[in-house]
Amino acid sequence: MGEAETPSFEMTWSSTTSSGYCSQEDSDSELEQYFTARTSLVRRPRRDQDDPVEWETPDLSQAEIEQKIKEYNGQINSNLFMSLNKDGSYTGFIKVQLKLVRPVSVPSNKKPPSLQDAQRGPGRGTAVKRRTSFYLPKDAVKHLHVLSRTRAREVIEALLRKFLVVDDPRKFALFERAERNGQVYLRKLSDDEQPLRLRLLAGPSEKTLSFILKENDSGEVNWDAFSMPELHNFLRILQREEEEHLRQILQKYSHCRQKIQEALHACPLG
Repeated sequence: MGEAETPSFEMTWSSTTSSGYCSQEDSDSELEQYFTARTSLVRRPRRDQDDPVEWETPDLSQAEIEQKIKEYNGQINSNLFMSLNKDGSYTGFIKVQLKLVRPVSVPSNKKPPSLQDAQRGPGRGTAVKRRTSFYLPKDAVKHLHVLSRTRAREVIEALLRKFLVVDDPRKFALFERAERNGQVYLRKLSDDEQPLRLRLLAGPSEKTLSFILKENDSGEVNWDAFSMPELHNFLRILQREEEEHLRQILQKYSHCRQKIQEALHACPLG
């Protein structure tokens, strides 16, 4: 790689599942069905969430880095080696598994990117006026060639550019997954963490450490990350849910009132 920070990509699919396509230009009904099926404005407790774990990330001297790289390269059974650069940085590969449950948006004037399109990279950018949504193949896996100083946020942004995804990068997060003593642990990386450094410290074992791209579902909704049509659609959904909630409350009290009146009429006078 040159001096540029932007990661280069060598990508492979681990699944041949075809993507699901849907138009999202002005289709309010489809958009509303998607949000009501996939998203709720009411935050519910998350179940089956992996326990957080603290990772040891010691600072290494240049000699220790060089030794770690030698040990790492001696343990792998492929050509995905790490290389030490003259300036003290190093390059190598990280594997990222995509676990996205929601569709991503691409410009509607462009066909959804194939694997070959992602390898070639995006063409000349144009203003995005309309969007088309589609599902990425489930459990797709990509090998990324990155620098040691490449940050997690840059990895996410580069992935989105490769697939022409126009969604706000803040909607996504990079996680690291580990298996220890029969337990699975998951931790969200901060924007400034360096995935290749974590890979070097953990070694090449995917059970010890692996990377996953998921939706950034934090405790609060980041409304700034949504487009104007999406925000208007959320307001419509909120109003509809409010009306339905009120209808259920009125129906409940009306039914209770009716039962009380029936009981009063059944009571003998006297």
